[in-house]
Order: sequence, then structure tokens, then C-alpha cells
Amino acid sequence: MLYALMGLGLALITGVLNIPNFAHGALFAVGAYLLASTANLIGNFWLALVVAPLGAALLGLAIEYLGIRRLYAAGHDYQLLFTFGLALILSEAIILVWGPVGYSHLPPPVLRGGVDLGFTFYPKYRLFVMVAAGLLVLATWLFLEKTRYGAIMRAGIENKEMVSLLGIDIHKLFTAAFALGAYLAGIAGALTAPIRGLSPGMGVDMLGIAFVVVALGGLGNLLGAIAAGLLIGVAQAVVAAHWTEASSVVIYAVMAAVLLVRPQGLFGIR
Repeated sequence: MLYALMGLGLALITGVLNIPNFAHGALFAVGAYLLASTANLIGNFWLALVVAPLGAALLGLAIEYLGIRRLYAAGHDYQLLFTFGLALILSEAIILVWGPVGYSHLPPPVLRGGVDLGFTFYPKYRLFVMVAAGLLVLATWLFLEKTRYGAIMRAGIENKEMVSLLGIDIHKLFTAAFALGAYLAGIAGALTAPIRGLSPGMGVDMLGIAFVVVALGGLGNLLGAIAAGLLIGVAQAVVAAHWTEASSVVIYAVMAAVLLVRPQGLFGIR
């Protein structure tokens, strides 16, 4: 579910802006660190879970408005270089602010321990993450499919010029899409923090997986990103249960196998 969240946010940005956002992993890490810092500061995990992704969304809004927007006329190469450089800057900023040493963050007391499912005990927090991430994916899909602005975003993915000719401010659309993608990355990071802990390089690992999800689902295809995220996550979990050392390799093996048969991805049309 976390892979689906990350892939959905990256697919949205890739589809609307037509560039892969190399800073997506850094926004994921920012969300995780903001959750830990806010929770430690105010002593309330639930409020921190609300605040942390909003901080990532505001950062994403600033990145698009103050940086990427100024490079639209310069071409995609400059936008790619900007997001790549920004990813390095944000990673170093995390080290400057929070230090180079990783640390763990416990889930709230109510979600500690496990639940007896009859055949195994499963951590309560992981069940919460599955439900929360699933609801977020559903809410994002309903927003994109059932609301007017969601329809505008989907139209922007298909044909930006036509959307602009209809009198819609395309630059506001870009900003909103980038902020929403950053929000999804931030909340995925916040939900991940109590599971995997925090480290300055955590965004790099997740960025690679997010790119796999987007490529596997079909570049810019939102439904494909959700399906690919679930497929990759399940495949990794199954392999990890029987062959731990291969759990990372299987992510790229699944992508390669699918793209050999469907180079456009699971739901891609181009």
C-alpha cells in the first residue's frame, strides 16, 4: 500500500508535468522526519501524522512555484537537472537538521503489539498502515475521478494544450499536481517511519521503487501506479518470506519481466 501511495504521487507529477520528479524520494524522507520531530515535540502521534504530510505538500508547492515553474520555457533537461540537484540538497539538509545517524520511532501505544489472526500474530501498526494507505489511495482516486478539479488534472495529463485553450490556468494545475504528489510522498514517509525507522538515505531507496512502480504501471497512468505498487509489494513480501536476500532484486525482476511483454506498462497506452 505504501508503494502504491508513492507510485500514485509520482505518476501524478510525471503525468501532468511530463517529467520524472527526482526529488520525490527526498519528500518521502522529509515526511518521515517531520512526523518524528512533530510527535516528539507535541507528544501526539495523530496530530503529527496530519501535520507532517502537509509540511511535505507545502515544500512541494514551493519547489514547483519557485523553481520548476521558472524552467518550463527552458525545456525538460533543465527541469530534470533541477529536481535531481534538489534531491541532493534535501538529502544533505536532512543531515544538517537531524544528523547523519538514523534512529527509530515507536508507533503510538494503542498500535503497539500484535493481533491474533488465528494462524499468526500480525503487528497492529502494520494493519493500521494497510487500512490508512488504502483509504488514502481510494480518496485520491475518488478525487481524480469524481470531482471537477480531478477531471481537469486527468485532462492535463492527456492534453495540456487543450486544457489551456479552455481558459484554465495550466500553471496553477501544475502547482496543485506537484503539491498533491508531494503530499502523498510525505504521508507515505510518515506512515513508514515507525516500521523502518529514519535515516538520511531512506528516500533514495524508496525513489528507485517509486520509479519502478510508475514504469511498470505505465508512465503517468494513475490506476496503473496503484496496481503496480500492489504487485511489487506483494511480490517482494512473498519472496522475502522464503528468500530474504532476493527481496530487493525481485522488484526489478518483476518490472523487467512485465516490460518485456508490455513495454508500455500494465495500463500504459503509449
